[in-house]
Amino acid sequence: MTDARVLVVDDDESVRRSLATALGDAGYEVHEAASAKAMREALADWPPDLLLLDAVLPDANGVELLQELKASANPMPVMMIASRTPDEMTELALGLGAADVVRKPFRPRELVARVQAQLRAHAMLRSTLVALRDAEEELDRVREDSENRRKLVDILHEVTGDLSSDEIYHILSRRVARALALSRCSVILARPGDRVGVVATAFDNPALRNYEINLDAYPEIRAALEHGHPVLVEDLHTSPLYADLRREWAANGTQVPIRSVIALPFTLGKVQAGVFFLRRMVDEPPLTNEDVEFADAVIKAAVAAIHRAQVIETTKADNARLEVLAHTDPLTQVLNRRALTVRLASELERARRYDSVITLLMVDLDHFKMVNDTFGHLVGDEVLREVATLLQNEVRSVDVVARYGGEEFVVVLPETSLVGATTFAERIREHVAATPFATALGEPVRLTASIGVSSYPSTTITTVDDLFARADEALYRAKADGRNKVCL
Repeated sequence: MTDARVLVVDDDESVRRSLATALGDAGYEVHEAASAKAMREALADWPPDLLLLDAVLPDANGVELLQELKASANPMPVMMIASRTPDEMTELALGLGAADVVRKPFRPRELVARVQAQLRAHAMLRSTLVALRDAEEELDRVREDSENRRKLVDILHEVTGDLSSDEIYHILSRRVARALALSRCSVILARPGDRVGVVATAFDNPALRNYEINLDAYPEIRAALEHGHPVLVEDLHTSPLYADLRREWAANGTQVPIRSVIALPFTLGKVQAGVFFLRRMVDEPPLTNEDVEFADAVIKAAVAAIHRAQVIETTKADNARLEVLAHTDPLTQVLNRRALTVRLASELERARRYDSVITLLMVDLDHFKMVNDTFGHLVGDEVLREVATLLQNEVRSVDVVARYGGEEFVVVLPETSLVGATTFAERIREHVAATPFATALGEPVRLTASIGVSSYPSTTITTVDDLFARADEALYRAKADGRNKVCL
């Protein structure tokens, strides 16, 4: 959605310009405002698709402006900008309807990713509301035309809760099958031109999911997908659509117990997504056009719920990816420094509360600059990734590995005393020294590591900064003592 409009409201010109540059480079149309008054004028003259709003402005409080915007029923997503805001402020902003909270200083790529996620979710929700309105209109028509089909209401009520798309498919196939007295009802996911479809759910066999079928054996499904209209075959044994298949059945001696079928195509977001496949057996009455109308009305009305479920699933996945992006070092895929500080504060508080122990190792690769100078930075990056993997393979599930910066890593060992941590640190040091790190040139890189160790409780440690400072001092002693050593 790179043609979207974004209004940036911040009284700091440098912040505004940084935000505008990052978003402009990503293809967004950006307008700037330095005050609440300028923001209101821009909203009236240049309605944006998304608002980036500073928490503190010279003529207004950002939170109060957020309340004002939400009270006006403006559906536009608002992302708050805050300078190292405490958790209480974040909770307050999100509770008042903010789509997200971006903290200063921000990372341009992360900011653009957050903006993209919010605009995508907002666009999908808008289309979902339109689909829901259409579904409601369709439901009203069905109620007026078919009073005897009140079961439709019960079906729709069942699929409008907080369910996944798979759960909605399963409920619909079960309820449609029961309403029409069907032996079998399935949901087949496929698009026009596909030779293979996937069974999302089957009323007669709920365990049959993600099962592939050859669509050459289902001409009614191919026809429904190709033309986008329901296909009714009242009798497979006389329909011209099945002439070729009947010859195959006769040649192979195949007995087909199905009498009639309906293939009802459905779309999600204007894209043909699949068909609802309804069948009756040879000893049952054939399916009719009235059955097509009822099932088609149910499915069209329920598509809005399926779409909504997919919007929620997509938004959750986007948020999960953003969470990983915000807390992970992009090169080594371990925790970054900011996430490490948050996690360490929590672990230190836990150790203080339960009178426990926590130990920190600061691991620095010796003479790492020579690796970059000799083999190049690409090789240096690969070595850092391998060292991060080595550390992760050595630690327990409760331990924490993070990149502190450059060639420095930190390992946090909860409930581990100095004695145990020192033994562990020696094992890491020996493992690094014994590992030939591969390079693209074929010549392995040999490294050593110096490690500083600090532990709580200690008379000199009361805060996270103290824990880092003592480990850093110990690391300095290890370096001064000739490197490739562990010091306390």
